[in-house]
Amino acid sequence: MSLITSLLYPFRRGAAPPAHRAMGFFTDTTLCIGCKACEVACKQWNQLPSDGFNFTGDSYDNTGTLSATTWRHVRFVEQFPDATRSGASAEPVVATRADGTIDLDALLREPLAGRWLMMSDVCKHCSAAPCQMSCPTGAIVINEFSDVYIQNDICNGCGYCVAACPFGVITRSASDGHAHKCTLCFDRQRDNLVPACAKACPTESIQFGPVDELRKRARRRVGQLHERGVTGAYLYGAEPTDTYSALNAFFLLLDEPLKYGLPAAPEAPQRYVGGDYLRAVLGALAWLTIAVLVLAYAR
Repeated sequence: MSLITSLLYPFRRGAAPPAHRAMGFFTDTTLCIGCKACEVACKQWNQLPSDGFNFTGDSYDNTGTLSATTWRHVRFVEQFPDATRSGASAEPVVATRADGTIDLDALLREPLAGRWLMMSDVCKHCSAAPCQMSCPTGAIVINEFSDVYIQNDICNGCGYCVAACPFGVITRSASDGHAHKCTLCFDRQRDNLVPACAKACPTESIQFGPVDELRKRARRRVGQLHERGVTGAYLYGAEPTDTYSALNAFFLLLDEPLKYGLPAAPEAPQRYVGGDYLRAVLGALAWLTIAVLVLAYAR
């Protein structure tokens, strides 16, 4: 090996992996039973530490939010009548049929009859990810499966990605200071395996596959729910908006996004940096002008 080759070798790029269809998640919240199997499977496969077993007082939620050590988080939203304010009976009203069985469709349609909203939250793997755009070291990349992946050995812990994410997904670890989040089981995908959370989900609330196929499946599911009278069902993040890109991990919801802890209209912060660049340029020109004038008068 020549001297020049030895000097340039560390800077050579490896061969790019072959292109693959964009892969992602479709989470149908109407099928989620809040079992937390996805949380457990994610922690087990990725060897993530526990977040403790503290009682949060927020329904059955003990993890609280997504974090550097919780890459899947099951949200619990209880919607039952407030007997103290409405004067109604303390017993929740449950929709029943003539034969005494519970009418599940009515529970989905009528929040006042009492219902649970449960959702397994995860990184959205945005098709145009602000975190990836803001990373100064190139630690965050879009891999061959069109998923957002953090290379922790390159991350310098600056936190720019934390501020850039409109969903509050990314946080820094208290142990190493690096940013961590869902990898969409990149290691399993490379071996043609289903991500751990989707594999463990007993109701198929979490569905994994090519994003284009998932979107078709999700639209059919929304149509089925509308035919059953669940008119409030809709898709969140399946299509791009005026302010944000489509999500490769999107959701079927029954209520407004804020009820699930999601922004109603997410925005990419990069849309607003144009003014900052302009002010920086104008400031630099102003200081340059002052410096030239000072030098001119100093003579």
